[in-house]
Amino acid sequence: MRRSNKVSDVPATAITKRLQGSRPLPKRGQSALIMVEGGGCCFSLMASKTAVTFFLISLTLILIRVLYVIYRSGRPLQTKAPRAFSTLIVLGSGGHTAEMLDLLSVLQKERFSPRFYVAAATDNMSLEKARTLEKSLVEVTGVKVVETAQFMQIYRSREVGQSYLTSIWTTLIATAHALWLMTKIRPQVILCNGPGTCVPLCAIAFFFKVVGIRWSSVFYVESIARVRRLSLSGLLLYKLRIVDQFFVQWPQLKRQYPRAHYVGCLM
Repeated sequence: MRRSNKVSDVPATAITKRLQGSRPLPKRGQSALIMVEGGGCCFSLMASKTAVTFFLISLTLILIRVLYVIYRSGRPLQTKAPRAFSTLIVLGSGGHTAEMLDLLSVLQKERFSPRFYVAAATDNMSLEKARTLEKSLVEVTGVKVVETAQFMQIYRSREVGQSYLTSIWTTLIATAHALWLMTKIRPQVILCNGPGTCVPLCAIAFFFKVVGIRWSSVFYVESIARVRRLSLSGLLLYKLRIVDQFFVQWPQLKRQYPRAHYVGCLM
């Protein structure tokens, strides 16, 4: 009888310790609250996974579109018949305007019309030279300048001698102004040869290609003064693959930048 009592006491003691050491059973309200909290965590986790997936898909599509634009740039657009192309011409001080006007003198004016001349807000001389060129064309063609050409100015990103700190604000203003001009003009062709004002215009043109607003063909002709290395504007546009056709006037530049086209001296 004593053995049986000792044997029966052992399980009772163990059960008592387990009951004392265990947590109290949750009530109905507490169990419901735990289920709601668990469901909220699962929902937030699913929402975050969905957002990450959507972001990755969007980023992939944008990257594919950018690569397509880079691949497609530089290839001639298929047109059924020859027609005129609205052309944006970027002028600049320091000899850029003189070279650009020499280039325009050999172009077929009827193919590049209407023409929009853009120069920096502080560069009045370049626009005056462009007006003189257009007036000389009126004597030949008889077409009014208003019908074939417009003259505009754009803010500079940075003036000569301006500090880099204050140039951040002026660059933002210049970019916003360039965006407004490009939205207004939406040119089919852009001609530039090195002034710093062409960089935001060409960058916005590339952005318009990516989002499908307008496909503008950008032609960049490096200045003849650049013999051994590209200008800062040319180097940025070349490295970023923003332009459709990149032309240089010295053979050593062609060897250094293989994607450029050597056309000889245009002056």
